[in-house]
Amino acid sequence: MTLQWLCRDCLEYGTGTTALMRCPGCGSPRLRSHTELFSLSTAHVDCDAFYASVEKRDDPGLRDKPLIIGGGVRGVVSTCCYIARQSGVRSAMPMFKARQLCPDAVIIKPNMAKYVAVSRQIREHMDALTPLVEPLSIDEAFLDMSGTQALHKGPPALVLARFARTVETEIGVSISVGLSHNKFLAKVASDLDKPRGFAVIGQAETLAFLAPKPISLIYGVGKVFTETLRKDGLVTIGQLQDEPPENLMRRYGETGARLARLARGEDSRRISSDDAMKTISSETTFNTDISDLDQLSTELLKVTERLSERLKAKQVVGDTVTLKLKSAGFRLRTRARHLMIPTQLANVIYDTGLSLLEREVDGTAFRLIGIGVSGIDAHVGSDPADLLEPAIARKAAAERAMDRVRDRFGREAVVRGKLYKQKPAPIPAEPDDQNEGKTR
Repeated sequence: MTLQWLCRDCLEYGTGTTALMRCPGCGSPRLRSHTELFSLSTAHVDCDAFYASVEKRDDPGLRDKPLIIGGGVRGVVSTCCYIARQSGVRSAMPMFKARQLCPDAVIIKPNMAKYVAVSRQIREHMDALTPLVEPLSIDEAFLDMSGTQALHKGPPALVLARFARTVETEIGVSISVGLSHNKFLAKVASDLDKPRGFAVIGQAETLAFLAPKPISLIYGVGKVFTETLRKDGLVTIGQLQDEPPENLMRRYGETGARLARLARGEDSRRISSDDAMKTISSETTFNTDISDLDQLSTELLKVTERLSERLKAKQVVGDTVTLKLKSAGFRLRTRARHLMIPTQLANVIYDTGLSLLEREVDGTAFRLIGIGVSGIDAHVGSDPADLLEPAIARKAAAERAMDRVRDRFGREAVVRGKLYKQKPAPIPAEPDDQNEGKTR
């Protein structure tokens, strides 16, 4: 059996008949050996505890301390470093529980502007590897490396190891790489060896690798469905492999067909370079439950302004507004409305969200409110005022003027009346803006 090996430190690579313990070139133990290492080309790249890594990079004093990114009495953990994870802290965990598990943790509120900037730096390096980059979120993406060997003068595994080293040394955050023959397995692989991981799942080993794993390893199989499968006597992926696909389809419909395919490691989805975001949203969890419409609408305006700022920063618009509410009993409500004209304006999004909210205020106490837009497309100019009602057009013009003032003097320079808490400092008269009316 011929083994292909790669050193992730000095990037030397070669083949052999026995597994090496250390790199023959530099002596590093960070070797990856596999019989299919140089033939696989589907990768999933995932940053390690991304937000926490960025904060530790920027403050070396945090390096050896447990760090939680989150905040608020009733908020949730956005992410946490691996030191905090040793105490049981996990993403999406309520903050009060995270504080109980790790009372010594340093807690920092998320700084999305900073994380987005770092994400863009990493994306630039990805784009240099292949035109087929499919982002999943701010800190992870699929890459199709097929056909790039001649360009990079080396197999995809080498190029990805070089990329991981570059990101760590030049940008200051570590990443983990999963390499396989399809998207499902590449994503599974990237979680196997975190942090600073580089895991491989070959085609020949797929069935054997998956067989002993719990069914919850399959993306989309949550706690409730896992329990349903357990009651039906299905616990491991191997048990799914043993079931005829038609039996799974008879029991679980289309979901059963999906389970049958993924249990065998079959995934025909292609990596798409269409990286247009499907949804952009903003939400907040309250310190105390709220049932009053006026209070809820104020919170809605806050998250709408944050959402609008993100849309404008990304220079995109959306044509569907979705309101999200979570009750004190953790019941989720979502309501959506399609817009005739795509927008990024806070006024339009807020008015639409408010009309949805008014129908939901029925005495229920809510712990969370969120607003999002989907149907994302590139912004090619201002919302077409000639197609809008005159009153809406005036609001749009006022908002654009407010944005220009905020660009010059900071977002606190202009505060909407509903959010006004204290008199803002006087702002100098704005000089003529030569870019008025152009895409900003």
